[in-house]
Amino acid sequence: MHRFLLHRALLPDGWHDDVLVAVDAQGRITAVTPAAPEAGAERIAGIVLPGLPNLHSHAFQRAMAGLAEAAGPGADSFWTWRETMYRFAGRLTPADIEAIAAQLYAEMLQAGYTAVAEFHYVHHQPDGRPYDDPAELSWRVLAAAEAAGIGLTHLPVLYRHGGFGGREPQPRQRRFLHDSDAYARLLDKLVPAFAGRADRRLGIAPHSLRAVSPDLLRAALAAIDGIDAAAPVHIHIAEQIAEVEECLGATGRRPVDWLLDQGVVNDRWCLVHATHLTAGETARLAASGAVAGLCPTTEANLGDGLFPAVEFLAAGGRIGIGSDSHVSVDAAEELRLLEYGQRLTRRGRSLLADGPGRSTGRRLFDAACRGGAQALGLQCGAIAAGCRADFVRLDDEAATLAGAGGDAVLDAWIFAGQPVSPIRDVWAGGRHVVENGRHVRAGEFAARYRQTLRRLAEQ
Repeated sequence: MHRFLLHRALLPDGWHDDVLVAVDAQGRITAVTPAAPEAGAERIAGIVLPGLPNLHSHAFQRAMAGLAEAAGPGADSFWTWRETMYRFAGRLTPADIEAIAAQLYAEMLQAGYTAVAEFHYVHHQPDGRPYDDPAELSWRVLAAAEAAGIGLTHLPVLYRHGGFGGREPQPRQRRFLHDSDAYARLLDKLVPAFAGRADRRLGIAPHSLRAVSPDLLRAALAAIDGIDAAAPVHIHIAEQIAEVEECLGATGRRPVDWLLDQGVVNDRWCLVHATHLTAGETARLAASGAVAGLCPTTEANLGDGLFPAVEFLAAGGRIGIGSDSHVSVDAAEELRLLEYGQRLTRRGRSLLADGPGRSTGRRLFDAACRGGAQALGLQCGAIAAGCRADFVRLDDEAATLAGAGGDAVLDAWIFAGQPVSPIRDVWAGGRHVVENGRHVRAGEFAARYRQTLRRLAEQ
């Protein structure tokens, strides 16, 4: 048992001073006592926030950030970006994937993310043949998360088709593909690595309605239910207008309406992006209890569009944030852009604040913590008994936080756009993984990452 004394901390019911937190050997909080005497505990000065969950990641894409920004011969779009991504993914070795993921996860921890949902869809060798161990690339992701110290919900992706109606996949998609039996075997092989772990959860990710038929979706749900009937289920949906139109042509229904009509969506689900919704779909998704997984920097980078966050939150909907393609690894920027997108389209301010006089930053942060924890299926995102001991210490001497107290700290962190992050230290599962703004293994991870990118650049 270890004890921490947090000088000033955000708890679920608000801000408190001198918070004594007891943590067990698994890195889980067993008790939280505000206004406690020091009693020999490890003292954490400054302002302490719970770690944020990152609910959507494609780790390998961090290494291609910035590589798809030159306009091609035709109109650039999500679909042309996807071709660049396919070419890049086709060159990666298992060692590359582990090196990229370790670097990324260290960067996430430095940015205040302490757990991540990895939407993992590169499974096979470049020619599409399975590795001798079909879970080889999943093991690489788990090894990277273990080395960095980040909590992980691992979501092996089921991907079979190249479009609605069972269209055959493209050759460039061959590293991603499984049938239902091979996918079930992959899940079974992974199960032992998650047993008894407070910092890991196994779930599934049917890639999208265009990549998974209704029969395959049902088979994937049956496979994970046989392992864990409450396991997270994540899916890309309604990200692009072209996808919505193709779904309408194939099924007569829009993607979110079609999925909700199946009667399977509940609070274990995360619908990633869900950008293009009608008012009816917005209300139905909010009522389902599922989390809308929003990735504002990636959605902006890809030209996806804007999620109807004002209406969704007003209807009681649940949201979380993810860094997705990792063009940015900055939790504050994701939250800031989420609010700013609504301001730009509606020509108003503080649109996601929870009522007059309420802090916009606090509303965004609380929603991302709650929705992210729900989507990951991990007890995290709060400094509370039963949750992982994930603490993010802000430097209360940072210039942009000067004079800020209470919820104004969150407004300053998110909206002041600091040239230097005020995040100084991070504990994940009770382990001190970021010290003075830098991951404790940053040098090691960065050296492997640079070596990987130099080799890829030479190909």
